[in-house]
Amino acid sequence: MRESEEIRPFVIDIGDDETADLRRRLDHTRWPEPEPVDDWSQGIPLDYLREVCRHWADGYDWRRCQDRLNSRPNFVTRLDGLDVHFQHVRSPHPGALPLIVTHGWPGSVVEFQKVIDPLTDPTAHGGAAADAFHLVLPSLPGYGWSQKPSAPGVGVDRIAAMWNELMLRLGYDDYAAQGGDWGSAVATCIGIQNLGACRAIHTNMPVAGPAPEMLADPTEAERAALDAFAHYDRQESGYSKQQSTRPQTIGYSLVDSPAGLAAWILEKFWSWTDRSRALEDCFDLDELLDNVSVYWFTGTGASSARLYWESFGWFAGAESTVDIPAACSVFPNEIIRASPRWAARRYTDIRYWNEPPAGGHFAAFEQPGLFTAEMRSAFRDLR
Repeated sequence: MRESEEIRPFVIDIGDDETADLRRRLDHTRWPEPEPVDDWSQGIPLDYLREVCRHWADGYDWRRCQDRLNSRPNFVTRLDGLDVHFQHVRSPHPGALPLIVTHGWPGSVVEFQKVIDPLTDPTAHGGAAADAFHLVLPSLPGYGWSQKPSAPGVGVDRIAAMWNELMLRLGYDDYAAQGGDWGSAVATCIGIQNLGACRAIHTNMPVAGPAPEMLADPTEAERAALDAFAHYDRQESGYSKQQSTRPQTIGYSLVDSPAGLAAWILEKFWSWTDRSRALEDCFDLDELLDNVSVYWFTGTGASSARLYWESFGWFAGAESTVDIPAACSVFPNEIIRASPRWAARRYTDIRYWNEPPAGGHFAAFEQPGLFTAEMRSAFRDLR
């Protein structure tokens, strides 16, 4: 039977019983003893997490987030056997560039809400009509309101082909793709597959290591990138090892305990945000809880982790190249950074490279102004 190509309007609707259950679980959290250190070196501190969960239970308003997400056009369509949720926001400007933007873990479409208006309607936000984009913001399979795969095989290569089909189904004969984290892997795979419709990609996390001979004479920036990766591998990668090997095991805790889920996710926001500022100076607590709440209410702690099991080796093992035009923005506190000459090994036609002065892993969420400027600059000559 041919798969339906219907695109169905979708409304996010979390019931009062679900928000009441969240509060009950938070109120009955069984807390561990405090950490015997006075910093985050053993993980998210007890006092901090208790305050977060107190606010989540008593001060946070999910309806505000739900209404904001529903103020954008939301849809669901079936792609390669899976129902996929996405937001589709068209620009009022003729000639806008269609752009599919993919989040990663532990992110969601929440990350992009602050950049939608500046990118789709630039003349109302200090830009030119020539910089306008039509935006498509999908939730990865197993994330948010997209269907959870019930069988293995839904990795970044398959998702990339699904996204290409989505853009064609929406009526775009050509388009561009963007992403960070898993979104970077998906955008890169779209470029590798080069099915004919994607004209260019942009990533804010180009993953490409040095050739052996490059290690003999690294630049100062490359030494810093190597040191950052060594730190990530030594101190920051425990979550990825767990999720890439035993996602089901950690999934029980993430789906059953909101405090555990918040700790698992918010530690990464603390670590991967620009360390020149405190986390609370980069994000409002309600913003952080909007993103955590998406994972909680959709019960995707386990299903989102499975993408690591499916595809984590792709970051180190992919040898194929992106031969369509590519653009890269490397923010200073990105967890994995590449230099231009490293990136050129994977992205053979880099048309734009920039290293913004501030920001980290969640660039659109943390630095929406800089992210918007990067999108405008990166694609200006690729339209």
